[in-house]
Amino acid sequence: MFETAGQLSRVIAIEEHVWTAGLRSALLELGGDETINWSNQQTTNRQLLDVGEERLARMDAMGVDFQVLSITAPGTQQLPPALAVPLARDANDFLADAVRRRPDRFAAFATLPTPAPEAAAEELRRCVDELDFVGAMLFPRTGEKYLDHTSHRPIFEAAAELDVPLYIHPGLPIAAVRDACYSGFSPSTNLMLATGGWGWHAEAGLTALRLILAGTFDRHPSLQLVLGHMGEIGIAPRI
Repeated sequence: MFETAGQLSRVIAIEEHVWTAGLRSALLELGGDETINWSNQQTTNRQLLDVGEERLARMDAMGVDFQVLSITAPGTQQLPPALAVPLARDANDFLADAVRRRPDRFAAFATLPTPAPEAAAEELRRCVDELDFVGAMLFPRTGEKYLDHTSHRPIFEAAAELDVPLYIHPGLPIAAVRDACYSGFSPSTNLMLATGGWGWHAEAGLTALRLILAGTFDRHPSLQLVLGHMGEIGIAPRI
């Protein structure tokens, strides 16, 4: 993304991931999502935990002027509510501290504890009103409930009231879909097909379509939704 003013432009990266030590431990213990193992590789883990000089040096080397930080997949959305709520708050405080230290280089999307939707809505309000976050990042589902499920409505109501965007990030398909559509090959091929090869993008695009069909934008006409990855397999131009 480029921001231009006169003859000057800035390169702004809006999907720049982070995690915290506490969230890392909880996700590794939870299991069930092999992509967590990618994040836990030694170099990647170190980079995800860093919001200081190493990250800034990489940004400078790549010509990135500004990052919007967010918690990496699957966030807190697959955790039990009793874990999701405090871990989301801690993660958002971690992001807020990074932004406070370098507001010239960082902004942040909130991570929301969607297993507790009312708490998630309140956390979004806290992050926007008190921490100056610019929106929130969501993944396609909570457990096996997609974001259009009625339980998630408080989150969309809060986002519309606050006038901040919700960024839809890809997520791993549910087990039944993976078994039916993304199996039959080697374990590594199955995983890549279910993620970056195809499944991630189909899930994010499907999530957007389900939100539309569920009347989300009829209830909240001003709601802002950001579809990552260039609109996910061409969904955006077809809407």
